[in-house]
Amino acid sequence: MADSSPKTQPTTASVDDFIAAVADETRRADCLVVRKLMEQATGERAVMWGDAIVGFGAYRYAYAGGKTGDWPIIAFSPRKTDLTLYLMPGSETFAPLLEKLGKHKTGKVCVYLKKLADVDPKVLKTLIEASVKAMAPQRVRA
Repeated sequence: MADSSPKTQPTTASVDDFIAAVADETRRADCLVVRKLMEQATGERAVMWGDAIVGFGAYRYAYAGGKTGDWPIIAFSPRKTDLTLYLMPGSETFAPLLEKLGKHKTGKVCVYLKKLADVDPKVLKTLIEASVKAMAPQRVRA
């Protein structure tokens, strides 16, 4: 029988080492800023989820078919072309804030940034805090 566990799970890998290994200096510096914002918003320490996602806190999700799993309340990943922010209620939830953010692209739960210099830092902070607040009722406590 196939394992139905989600592929991306929290690990014990070092977040510091992961961020230090980001080749692009600007992206690496941006990761440090986003990490601090997300830690402040959640009150949680950063944890590696899989080998490329830095997550904070967790919530339990369930699919209609009964499959469940845990996923970070909020997360980011320094992908090759973008710094990806994972906003779990979905990016469309934050359309008014995103209009004020600055240069970005969106996916269903993702906001893609080339660099933090392209966005308004106050709006980014508000966006992160709003995402965390929206997920509070679903938060899993350790």
